This record gives sequence, C-alpha cells and structure tokens, in this order.
Amino acid sequence: RGVALSKFVNLIPTESICNAHTSQEEALLSTLQANRSRLLHHLDLDPGFLEVRKLRDEVKSEWFPSVEENDHCWVFVQECLLMMLALTRHLSTELQLAYPESAPPLPPDVLSVSQQKTLTTALQFVVSLGICPYLAPGVGIPLGHRSAFGAMVEKLTHNGTKRPEGQQRLLTTTNVLLKMAELSSLATLVFARHLGDLMAALCQLGYQPHKEERRTAEEGKDPEQRLMCREVLRNLLKKVYQPIVIQELLILQGSKVWNFMSGKAAQGCTPSWLKRLCGQLLSERLMQPHGVQAVVRAILEGTGAESDWRKCDGVAKILVTCPQQSTSAGYYRQVCPQILDMLHFKDKLTALQFQRVATTAVLFLVQDKSSFAQQYLLLPMLAPLQRCITPSNLSKDAVEEWELSQCVDDLYKICVVGTNQPSALLLTSLTNVLPVLFTLFCYTKQNVSHLRAPCQEIMLWYLSQSDPAAALYALRQLSGLKQHNHQVAAGFHFCPGSDGGVRLRSREDCSDEDDALYEKLSGEQWKLECLNEILSQLKDSDLPGDFFLDLLQELTCWAAEADADEQQELDVSAMTLLDLERKYCPKLSDRVRGWLFCSYFPVLQVVDFIVSLLQRACMGLDDGPSSSCESPVESQTLSMAMGLVATLLSVPQVPLTIVNSEDYLCMSRLLSPLDTLSQLHPEVFIQELASNLKAVIATHGAYMPENFSACSAQPSHYTDTRETKKKQKTTFTTPGSSSRPEKPENAPMQLATSEAAKGKDSYDFPPKSLAEWFLEACDPDVPTRAVALRGLTQLVQKRDQETVQAQEKVLVLFLENLEHEDSFVYLSAIQGLSVLADSFPQRILERLLLDFQRGPSLPTSNKERSLETRLKVGEVLMRATRAMGELAPHLGQPLLGIFLQSTKDPDPSVRASSLSNLAELCQRLEYALGPLTQELSTCLTALIKTEKEAEVRRAAVHVITQLLKGLSDKTTQVLADVLLDLYRALKWVVRSDPDSVAVLHAQLALEELDDVMRKFIFPEQKLEKKIVVLP
Repeated sequence: RGVALSKFVNLIPTESICNAHTSQEEALLSTLQANRSRLLHHLDLDPGFLEVRKLRDEVKSEWFPSVEENDHCWVFVQECLLMMLALTRHLSTELQLAYPESAPPLPPDVLSVSQQKTLTTALQFVVSLGICPYLAPGVGIPLGHRSAFGAMVEKLTHNGTKRPEGQQRLLTTTNVLLKMAELSSLATLVFARHLGDLMAALCQLGYQPHKEERRTAEEGKDPEQRLMCREVLRNLLKKVYQPIVIQELLILQGSKVWNFMSGKAAQGCTPSWLKRLCGQLLSERLMQPHGVQAVVRAILEGTGAESDWRKCDGVAKILVTCPQQSTSAGYYRQVCPQILDMLHFKDKLTALQFQRVATTAVLFLVQDKSSFAQQYLLLPMLAPLQRCITPSNLSKDAVEEWELSQCVDDLYKICVVGTNQPSALLLTSLTNVLPVLFTLFCYTKQNVSHLRAPCQEIMLWYLSQSDPAAALYALRQLSGLKQHNHQVAAGFHFCPGSDGGVRLRSREDCSDEDDALYEKLSGEQWKLECLNEILSQLKDSDLPGDFFLDLLQELTCWAAEADADEQQELDVSAMTLLDLERKYCPKLSDRVRGWLFCSYFPVLQVVDFIVSLLQRACMGLDDGPSSSCESPVESQTLSMAMGLVATLLSVPQVPLTIVNSEDYLCMSRLLSPLDTLSQLHPEVFIQELASNLKAVIATHGAYMPENFSACSAQPSHYTDTRETKKKQKTTFTTPGSSSRPEKPENAPMQLATSEAAKGKDSYDFPPKSLAEWFLEACDPDVPTRAVALRGLTQLVQKRDQETVQAQEKVLVLFLENLEHEDSFVYLSAIQGLSVLADSFPQRILERLLLDFQRGPSLPTSNKERSLETRLKVGEVLMRATRAMGELAPHLGQPLLGIFLQSTKDPDPSVRASSLSNLAELCQRLEYALGPLTQELSTCLTALIKTEKEAEVRRAAVHVITQLLKGLSDKTTQVLADVLLDLYRALKWVVRSDPDSVAVLHAQLALEELDDVMRKFIFPEQKLEKKIVVLP
C-alpha cells in the first residue's frame, strides 16, 4: 500500500510533458492523468499489489459507486482518497489483530519517515484539489496566497464553487479526512498542516446560508447533514490543542493574509456569517476552563521572552472585552479567575509574557469594569489577607502558607511591577488590608522570609502613589495614633512556614500578665521601628516631612488643651519626636545637624516645622514668662527652632540652601512668633536673637548682623547654661550632710553628651583637690562616684604631682570600684586603671596580672564574684595593651606568659578572655614574638583541636587571624617554623569544626594568609633605576 501510494503521488517531471505549445496548467493536468494511469497499470499487472487492489475495490464500492471521468482533477483526488481509505482500513485491521498481551517493538500503525512523507504529499494534493477549490470566497486562505504552485492550481480549478456538485465533493473529501483522523498515527499528519482547511470546510458545510437561486436545489438534501457537520466541528474543536484551534479560528475570522505572488498583505473578504461564527466559537473557547491561557498562548506562543508589549496589551484588551453572545456577569465570572491564574506560572520564559498580559488586563478591568473587578478580581486576590482580619477557620492554621505567599506575590506583580497608572479602586482595596500587610512586614523583619521585600515594596508603592491625605491617614493608623481598624484578629499571630513563607495560626493564651504586657509593648515598639525604616526609603518624597509636621501640629494642639500634669507628660513624648532629627547624626554638632536638616527637607516643610516649634514656645509665654523657662524640653524646642532659622538664613555657610524671594515670602509666617519672643521672653539673649532673625526675614536678607554666622550654634550653649543655672538654684545642704554642694543627677549624662559632641574625652572637670575627689569617689550616689572616678582619671592623665605620689591609693580605689555592680561605675574604673597602667606600666601591670591570674587581692573583695572581677581586669589589660604602641615588645613579655598560662584556667570565660588579650598583644609584638612562636603555635593548635567550648575555639582562631594581620609582610620571617602547623589547624577548623562562627573566623584567617603568601610569591614590581659609578 505504501509503495502503491508512492508510485501514485510521485509525479512525472513536467519537462517531459511540456512543450512550446502547452501551458503550465495543461502540463499539470497531463501529469495527473499520467500518474493515475501508472497506478492502475501497476494494480492490474503487478501481483504484489493484489491485496491493495482488493482493498481499493472494497472501499470504492462503499464511498464512490460511480466515477466521473470528465473532471480529471477530481478523478485524481478520488484515487488519492481511495488509497488513503485503503491504508486506513488496513491499519485498523492490523490494530485489531494485535494481541494486548504481546509486546511488539512498534505498534502496527507506525509509519516510516518515507511513508509519512508520501502520505503528506498525498494529503497536499487532496486538500489543494478536493477542498480549497470548493470553498466559498473568503472562507479559508486561498491557494493563491500560499505558494506559486497553489496559484497555478487555483487557476486550474477556479470554477469549483460554481459547480452544483461542489458541495458534495467537499463533503466527501472532508469525511474521508475525518475517517483517517480516527487513527492516532494518521490524525497527527492530517491535523498538523490541514486543520484550518478542515475547519473551513466544516464551517461552510454546517453554517453557510443558501442563496436564493440555490435554495430550491438544496431543499432536497437532508438537513441532518448540516447538523452532523456542526457536531463534527464542535467535537473537533474540543479534541485538538486549544491554542492551535484559536489560531485557526482567528485566521478564518478574517486576519490579513500574505499574497505570495504580489508580495503584499491582502485583506481577505470574510463573509459576515463566518465572522459571527468564528466570534462565537472563540468566545466559547475563551470561557471554557483554561480558555484564557489558550488564547494568550495562541497569540504569544513562539514570540520568546521579548514579545512586543503592544501585542500583550492587545491580548489584554481582548480578554477584558465581553463578547456579544455572553452576559457580562457570566463572562467575567469565568474569565477573572483565569486572569489571576496567569500570575502563578513557574516557567520564567512563559511567566514574563503571561504576567504582562495579566497585569494589563487587571488594570483595564479596574479602570473600566470596576464593579466586576472588585467582585471577581480584587476580593478573591485579597481574600487571604482579609481572612487574617476575620478568620473564618477557627482551627489552628487559619491561613495557610501558600495562600499568603501567593497573595503577596500577586499584589507585588500587579501593583509594583505591572501598574504604571494606579486606580482609585486598587488603592482603596489595598487600604483595607494595609495594616495586615504592615504587620506581616514587621514579622518578616524579625525572621528570614522571602515575603519581606515584596511587602516593603507594596507599602512603598501605596504610600508613593496614594493621595497625600490618604497616605498621611494610613501612616497615622500604622503608627497607632488612629483607631486600630483592619488589624490581625485577636488570638491569632503570624508564624514561620516550612517553605520560607508565613502562616496565620491561633495564639496560645499567656497566663502571665507581665509577659503579655511586655510582649505587647515590645511589639508596638518594633512596629514603630519598622515604620521608621519604611519612611527612610521615601527619600524623594515629601511624605516623611509632612507626617512629621502633622505629628508636631497635633502635639501642639494637645499641649494647648492639656492641664499642667498632662502637659508635662506630653513634653516627654515631644522630646522623643524631636530626637528623630538627631537620630541620623548623633555625633555631629548642632550647626551641622541644622545644615543637614535644612538641606534634606524642602524649605516649605522646614518653615512649617519651625512654625510648629515657635508656636509651642509662644504658648508657654502666654501663660507667664517664667513657666516656659522652667521646662527643659520647651527650652530645647526653642533652641532647635532658633538654630534652624539662623541656619536657613545663613546662605554663605549653607551652599546647598539657596534662599530666594519665594523662600523669604514663605518665611514671613515666622515674623509673628519671632516678634512675640523678642518682646515676652525673659532671656535677653533670646530677645536679641529673635529680633535679629525678624529683621533679616523682613528685609529679605538686606540686613545681616555681624555675629549672625554664629547664631545657629548659640542656642544649644544657651540651653546648657540655663540647665546648669537651674541645677545650681536647686542645690541645698541638709544638717547632717557634708558642706560640699551635691552633684546633679544628670551630670554623667551631660558628660557623655559633651564627649560625644566633641569626639574625644576632653571634658574639663572643675578644679578640686585630690582629697575631695577621693571623698566623692566613696559617695554612695552612683553618678557622683562615677564622675569622681572620671576626675581622678583626668588627674592621672595630666600627671598631677599629688596624684602621682598617691598612685597606690588611686590604684586601690579603682580596684575597689571595679567590683561595683553599676556599669557606669565599673566602666569608669576600667578606664582609670587603663590610664594608670599606661602612665606607670611596670608597677601597675604587675598588680593587674596577679589579680587576673589569681583573682582580686583586696581584703574587701567579694570572693563569690571573683570571676566577674577577673574578666573586668582582663578588659583593663586589653586596653592597656592597645595603648602600649611601640613599647609592646618591651612591656608585653610578662603579659604574654600570663595570658598563655591562663589558657589552661578551669573557667572557659577566663580562657576566652586570655585568648582575646593574647590576640591584641600578638598583633603588636612583631619580631619580639620570634622566640615564643613554637609555644604559641602548640597552645593554639591544641585548643583548636581539643577544646570543648565553642567560644574558646573561636578566640583561638581569632588569635591566628590577628597575628597574621599584625605581622603582614613579616609573617614568612617570624612564623617560618610554625606557619605550616597554623595552616593545617585552620584547614582542620574549616573541615571539621561544628561551630559556624569558628569556621568563619578560620576562613578569614585563611584569606589573610592567602594575601600574605601571594605578596611573598609575587612581589610587587618596582621600576627602579640604578646608577653604578665605575672605579
């Protein structure tokens, strides 16, 4: 059968038939006749084709009782159909004879490559001569638009549609091809290239309306034939891969086709009935399960990842347009869930295209079909977050991990990635779940989760795209200033999921009220920190400044309405708000802080901020000049306001701030409060400063005082002076107390602030005798004692003669305070001992080493806290080691021996402390370490391999790291004998140590060693010229 079909379709070369007097159409017709004659000759004479002839005769009697010899093209098509029907029947018989339990190498209906090629050629002849000539104009792609050969065949059969038997021939050819398609091996060949032609034929046979002149001739036909064609078409559309079906339907509906002969795009004249039919069939494909994906694949499949965005937008518009045959509610109920499903593809190449279409479709729906988008898109998408507010499932897991992950990812793709023009409906829907999203972000900040970045980006997108009033309201709600609406339901909390996500589950009740209160307060504090981080990301927006000013304005209203007690409480909270400005530059001077503040925020926001501060200061003056001066926070507020005004007006000193006429017009709002301050404030300095600032603003900078450049720095000094005077006024002496004035309680805080501002320990204590310092160092008041210890430390640094002579007493005093429980006291003692050891190293270090090795030696020492005191002495020794500098080789030998001995101490904390001190010392010994390298290497290697405590092993590896850093280029000289042992020890840690921190330290040490050896093996090339003077 395969050989017979091959002999039939292999055409005789046209050159053997054509001559000068024949055209191409006549040559093709002659070739078809010759091939049919050859087939019949072989069937009659060749005994090998006996079975083929028998099958042909059987099929012919069933399908073609009579053969028309006049139409040579149709006769050729009939022979092709007969041979294909014979092949189909033979393969069906073979499949029936195959036993199920047998396992042949290949199924009986498998065709070879050459057989498939022959059958494909026969199918092309059948479609070109048996289907296309009988299709109505505009139905399917004409042959002339396919190829040059198709144009020649079209000329040969151009009158096929006008023949009365054309419809019957079309029906016969279509039925034969559908009969072949019942076998899976043949269906692939039929549908792969000729599905569109089959669909066009079935559409014409089942749906083409009859013309008036042909209605009489068609009335005699069976109407069931049209119903059968319609049913076959619908079954065919269900069975074939849907994207291919949609592509063919779009072509049939009337897309532009390519004219092969002219090389130009031609618009097919598709009949109106076919357009309506294809539209209806496309709508059915779209509304069935996974229909949206099929439509998108049909249009975008094969375009790659970089598909045209206009094509994606076009597909999105098709999806959101309801067809005429469907109702809007039913259509969007079916399509919207499928649009959301397109956001969940895992394949990256497919996901990019589908995500573009889905996000664009969502935007179109939200803008044009808001009611349907709210019901079928936004509510299902935000349902997991809504269930966090009102959980419907009261079981242990109210919202699963995959639900929250999918919801956040969908929001991120739609809002952040895909939406360039946010709509009011999308922002409103997101407003209802924003508190839950913020709570989820706060939880992910405390844990490792892939939802952290999407949550943050969604909230930043919402705050940047929303109306300023709505964004401020959302910030107030997130900060807790507004009523907590749409929060996570009580009794539920977020917990980690198994795949790096988050799930919502019920919370176990806490029986301890103190623990519950602490958990609540710490949670609120953490939310404020997270909100501060989000605001810090909005650097290009005015929203953080507006929010800050809004808080200050509300705070001003509270201060005006509250009574005296409540006002004091609000003042404390006000100080917290004002400290936000200082948080990002705590170690800078007031002048630099004001410069940064004025440069970072717009001038309008800075002026609004200053107006709020000045109004608060003026409100206190209305009640009485002395009342506002008593509050340190009010004076701090006024100081900041005056300094900001002076900084804003100091144009030469602030190059980033350019004050123009518009800025002066904006600052005219400051004239009224400045005038009030210049008249009512009790301090002369503030009156003069306010008057000068008012004059500069009123004259738009024409008047500038001589000392105006220092005005922005003076208010802080004024504040410190006033606080000191106030403290001096409140000091008093009791009958049983000493005659010396009592130290203020905030003296240590003032000291620390001054040191931070200056960047070094340069605070000058008031001059006192050594006896007075000793007396205050024994005071039970903690701040007084700490300040006294700092004063003694400063005397030691200045080499005070009296202090030098009493160094033994100073040492004992420091050692006694070293055992104090308060950190401020014993840290001051540690600092004093380190300065004392730096000034008198030989005498002091010997005593400290004994205390570190054996414990505190004072008679009054608490033996139960010996370990804590030894660790504090170790801190002193570390500071002393750092201060040795070039004297380390001379003074460090005793320390090195004690530290090595202490590595065998029973307590692991002492061993770790000894190794830390040893690391600091080895980093500075350099060549003096040479005689002790073997002992040091043996000690460190033994600790690394045998020590059970992880902290000690970390410290041992840290010693090697610091040793390599300190020696640097001298490593190969000093550690030549032990370098290999240290390298092997580090590699052993990397391979075998279970502690990850120790492994990290070892990797850092290996990197240091790698750098050292690279420099040793590949030294830096230096271009030098040497001049040699010959004798």
